[in-house]
Amino acid sequence: MLFRIDNARCRVGRRNLLEIDRFEVALGEHWCVYGPNGAGKSLLMSLIAGRRPETGSYVRYAEAFDPTRDILLVSFEEQQRLWRRDERLDISDYSEDALDQGTLVAELIRTALSASEQDEQLFDSLCADLELCDLLTRGIRFLSSGQIRRALIARALYGQQCRRPRLLIFDEPLEAVDRESRDRIRGAIAAHLGSNCASLHLCRREQDRFPGATHLLAMEHLQVLERGAMSESAWERAAARFRLRRGAVPDQIPCLPGTRQKDLEPDAGLIELRGVNAGYGDLRVLRDVYWKMEGRHHVLVEGPNGCGKSTLLSLIDGENHKGYGQEVYLFGRRKGSGETVWDVKRRFGVVSNELHNHYIKGWKVLDVAVSGFFDSVGLYDDSGTGEQNHARAWLATLHIADLANSFYHQISFGQQRLALLARAMVKQPDILILDEPCVGLDDYHRDFILGTLDVIAERTSTRLIYVSHAPGENPSCINYRLRFEAAADGGYRLQQSEI
Repeated sequence: MLFRIDNARCRVGRRNLLEIDRFEVALGEHWCVYGPNGAGKSLLMSLIAGRRPETGSYVRYAEAFDPTRDILLVSFEEQQRLWRRDERLDISDYSEDALDQGTLVAELIRTALSASEQDEQLFDSLCADLELCDLLTRGIRFLSSGQIRRALIARALYGQQCRRPRLLIFDEPLEAVDRESRDRIRGAIAAHLGSNCASLHLCRREQDRFPGATHLLAMEHLQVLERGAMSESAWERAAARFRLRRGAVPDQIPCLPGTRQKDLEPDAGLIELRGVNAGYGDLRVLRDVYWKMEGRHHVLVEGPNGCGKSTLLSLIDGENHKGYGQEVYLFGRRKGSGETVWDVKRRFGVVSNELHNHYIKGWKVLDVAVSGFFDSVGLYDDSGTGEQNHARAWLATLHIADLANSFYHQISFGQQRLALLARAMVKQPDILILDEPCVGLDDYHRDFILGTLDVIAERTSTRLIYVSHAPGENPSCINYRLRFEAAADGGYRLQQSEI
């Protein structure tokens, strides 16, 4: 036995309670922990990993097992922790080239083993299997979400090869990963999990079931529904229960008081790039990009991890200074011709992993939604009654009105995504940028968000730019595709087509 939980009771906010009567994991066991957003999976993970104050009361570890050393995590929370640590330690302002790489990919992977335990053959094999060889000398702050996810998986698989027992926790290991890498990741995990470790594989969707699972723990509403050896009958019982969860998309979209939805000409020029380039140091990300988005377009952006999708979006919405001095035109005006960055931001709404990472403890859900009026991460300005009422209307539209006074960090990942959509839409943006908005969501929340985006596209003048890795996972309103494809001379070229 690696650990055992007995009669655990963990409070979430004022009203909710995670209840685990008994759960234990032994070496060689690989558990699929299955359930929708809000089931309690991530809370259970935090309890096991020693990141909850209740851990000492309810969790008993094997002798000499140290959770801070012997539990290796692959999760969005771990990505956030690593990013925030490197940002806190950033010394770019004091370096000669004004660039502090922070933690390198190779360093991150090697931290799983002590110097005496390093295995160069295994290290090289894992990096090749997970396509990390070209990223080893890059700082993790400069990776895409999918790239850092692969690096964390490599660290976990590398670390379990040591001589002491290890517990690996994979929270949705395939999320934010491009379709070309998914089979590689599944194969690497299956090939490198050994008998001297145990693992938990958290999944929200039926198709993300880990094929090598020996046991199943199914959860919903902070309760355990099923626990025991994996079997097809047990899996089917849990999967069938969650297939029934469906929610109606909204039939009305709140209109900001004192404004009205304006008609948008189909051929109106919204965004135009003429020969735009962008890079970081010696790394050339975008090369000679031409693209025009018109009023009739709802755009899908596709491409593998690290190809430049997020860089392209940041050039547009004001986050990236490399857009200045180039021929970037927004709403008929060249970028940098007298407008402020806040003038640009005012016309865009954004939902992204990066924004999700920036919201940490302390903000209530209503604060998050209202902050969209100010384009801030958190609420620092006084908001009026009208702004609060409109934000509440959006929370109601997205079926989370009852969470307005809940703390953002205490609600489920799917509910957080809905709160960010409310934040993006309160100001009725001309363009809504959605950078992988369905990452971390169960089927219910994915269907709901995609359906809601179709209603927004139909009933407002807001136009969508939607980034996705999952095939077929986009709103049905999409009618234009941008796809980054590998170029013969290295890097990527942008291919465009009407749909």
